[in-house]
Amino acid sequence: MSFDLLLGFAVYAFVTSITPGPNNTMLLVSGANFGFRSTVPAILGVNLGFSAMVLAVGLGIGSVFTAFPILHDLLRYGGVAYLAYLAWKIARSGAMSAGSAGGQPLGFIQMAAFQWINPKAWIMAIGAVATYTPQDGFFANILIVTLVYLVINAPCIVAWAGIGTALRGVLGNSRFLHLFNLVMALLLLASLYPVLTRAA
Repeated sequence: MSFDLLLGFAVYAFVTSITPGPNNTMLLVSGANFGFRSTVPAILGVNLGFSAMVLAVGLGIGSVFTAFPILHDLLRYGGVAYLAYLAWKIARSGAMSAGSAGGQPLGFIQMAAFQWINPKAWIMAIGAVATYTPQDGFFANILIVTLVYLVINAPCIVAWAGIGTALRGVLGNSRFLHLFNLVMALLLLASLYPVLTRAA
């Protein structure tokens, strides 16, 4: 992989990691509701789960969706249904502490597994492999792409959880927190619009 291609991919990885999407929205909400420390397992789940997905797509799992297009539709609508469920859970939450009636933050396994039905994660992973991974020395290049994503994605998602945590002081009033959660739930639902309107 040339330096220019690596630099271009690093920019792609940063932009796709820092922009709003289901992962970042959920980490923001988790930080605001449960604090940074309680959100760390979810952060690790996103980072390591997504990096594993990039590697798996590079090693050929993406070709399964080409061979069986019905799987793409199942993934697409399954992901939409799960995100709608999460939006409903977010809208109903309102507690600031992890041990309260508002529930518990999403854990490592939940967030790592979520990557496999997250529409944005699939777009990011397939884009990285298809666009930025040269065929010459492909295995070494896919390891580089995975490692670069792992390193660049981490501070981006930490920032979203950190912003959520910083908002805890502002959201100490339960009415403000409920409004915040409702807005975040609506934004999560809005992020599904391109997935639902995109041609199959």
